[in-house]
Amino acid sequence: MSEPLKRRIGPGLLTAYGVGVMVGAGIYVLVGAIAGQAGIWAPLAFLIAGAIAAPTALSYAEFSTRLPEAAGEAAFVGTGLNSQALALLVGLGVAVAGTVSAGAVLRGGVGYLTTVIDIAPAVGIGLLGGMLTLVAIAGVLESLALAAVFTLIELAGLALVVWAGLGAAPAPDWTAAAPPAWTGIGLAGVLAFFAFIGFEDIVNMAEETENPTRTLPLAILISLAITTAIYALVSFAAVRAVPLAELAGSESPLALVWQTARGGGGAFLSTIAVFAALNGVLAQIVMASRVLFGLGKRSSALAVFHRAHPRFGTPVLATALIGTAVILAALYVSLSTLAETTSAILLAVFVLVNTALIVQKRRAPEAAFRVPMAVPVLGLVLALAAFAVAVGGLL
Repeated sequence: MSEPLKRRIGPGLLTAYGVGVMVGAGIYVLVGAIAGQAGIWAPLAFLIAGAIAAPTALSYAEFSTRLPEAAGEAAFVGTGLNSQALALLVGLGVAVAGTVSAGAVLRGGVGYLTTVIDIAPAVGIGLLGGMLTLVAIAGVLESLALAAVFTLIELAGLALVVWAGLGAAPAPDWTAAAPPAWTGIGLAGVLAFFAFIGFEDIVNMAEETENPTRTLPLAILISLAITTAIYALVSFAAVRAVPLAELAGSESPLALVWQTARGGGGAFLSTIAVFAALNGVLAQIVMASRVLFGLGKRSSALAVFHRAHPRFGTPVLATALIGTAVILAALYVSLSTLAETTSAILLAVFVLVNTALIVQKRRAPEAAFRVPMAVPVLGLVLALAAFAVAVGGLL
């Protein structure tokens, strides 16, 4: 019999993990693209995106109390739709999406790092990827504690951007505000939805969470609310301080906000972006290894991964494999359409999870945490719509 994972995570650390995954490095580049679509109404687009994500987040919250297992989505779909083959496919899809996206974030983080210190990108990728893998192996408490530190550094940088943007002289676009263009705001809302992908990672920590039926729903909903507020504040400060054309055309829009408001190069934001990237990579290594651990319970072909180290209490083999794959992805994989591909995979998973919950609620209505049937139905419709947009962007 394999060793169980150790339950060491409380609601505070799990919520910090969720916020860190969602905020990630993407906020440092996404604000400009959203402003290009929605104009000064970018904060509204982020609020709309949060509202789009909320029904699926609530579906995950209910399912997490019904099936608090490491391979969250795979367990949900396998049980709800009564298909172990589909469960395996979903689990592998989530693991692959997490691994390859972590590779992209690692590459991007090292790109920021090379602007701060003189280091070859390949060396930086190997060193940082190896270090994060070792932390993930050492223990889940250690991993999430380090992720929480990264998250605090990241949020401090965003707070400085908000402070700078709110204290700057209003940009001409802000003082002569155009009326809302709802088509652009709607498209920006769908684009901004991708910034909220990450709340689903929380359910894969179920077997290491204390009192999971209470802690998981709380962490999912609180982290989503915090992230929505952060995105709205940051985008508000950005569109208030910087002309929209400059903001939309910048590859580092938050550094541009600082430069416009306070002067200087804003190089410290590059350092903070490195921490944001490390946070995202560590979170994905931890998540994807737990998915493999959970799949090992369901598939004899993957049973070798359903083993936790007796001392560390972590799935060492699964973590080492995922960490190695992340480093290789960062070094060798072409990542030009990575964000869209990852989003499309996860949105397809959201469609299946909402569908599975609809079936499961009809089959067994009682649960420790319940949402109305309208919630997964709405989540299904919104996820389908966002999936269609994501696939359209790939074609």
